[in-house]
Amino acid sequence: MCGIVGLFIKNPALEQSLGEHIAAMLMEMSERGPDSAGAAVYRNEVAANKLKLTLQSGGQSDWTDFQQKLAAKFGSAVEVEPLLNHAVVTVSATLNEVQAWLATDFPGMRINSSGHKIEIFKEKGAPSDFINNFQVNQYTGTHALGHTRMATESAVTTEHSHPFSTGDDLCLVHNGSLSNHNRLRENLRAHGITFQTDNDSEVAAGYLSWRLQEGDGLDDALHHAIEDLDGFYTFAIGTREGFAVLRDPIGCKPAIMAETDDWAAMSSEFRAIAQLPGVDKAKIWEPEPARIYSWQRS
Repeated sequence: MCGIVGLFIKNPALEQSLGEHIAAMLMEMSERGPDSAGAAVYRNEVAANKLKLTLQSGGQSDWTDFQQKLAAKFGSAVEVEPLLNHAVVTVSATLNEVQAWLATDFPGMRINSSGHKIEIFKEKGAPSDFINNFQVNQYTGTHALGHTRMATESAVTTEHSHPFSTGDDLCLVHNGSLSNHNRLRENLRAHGITFQTDNDSEVAAGYLSWRLQEGDGLDDALHHAIEDLDGFYTFAIGTREGFAVLRDPIGCKPAIMAETDDWAAMSSEFRAIAQLPGVDKAKIWEPEPARIYSWQRS
């Protein structure tokens, strides 16, 4: 079943309370996804010559050895901000260089996200535990996406949880199922897209990454997705500049959207949006099938 939420802040004065609102929205989606939860937040953009990654270490929570070896490899200017078994890492290196080093020195480490602004945290277990353990209500930033998962096609594991990121500052959360993801996965691998799981949602994220690499803008990539992705779905997609929403051409999966002068939001159910300030003055609608809705920073 799963529940998805997205919140884009239009009024900069509300950026300090982004986490408070996205946490409240996620809590309302707990019944739709009790197995695991995750969130992508866009904040604290790093310089163009830096790379920001969110790493997930499995059971490890002591990052001292990792930080020492990272500094020895890439210089003392590296930054590591641990949060339980996750850490946000800033380094002067390319993604390929970091991946190669991790494969040798920390082969069990997983990259949740990479880019300049995105951070992704996710974990199996109850959404309330995720919200508390990962301090979601303390997030600040310009926009965020969240997901609560009910596993129907793969194991209940952290790596199968959403959001999925397959390109710089790109992430996707998904409610639904794709029927042609195995064929698409093999085709995308031939174009250099890599995958960490067998989850169909990661294939959807990988497809968008490939289209963007081919020169599409996000709207163009989503128009191609309508043609090439077979199944039923509601997608919420995050980029460095904003976020977008797309339902399949039939509109099988539920979705609701709302907008005020201060924010734009979407969720699987209205009760999540009902937690937002000023919702009584919001424009509220059900997104049309196969129509792209998007917001970006000016």
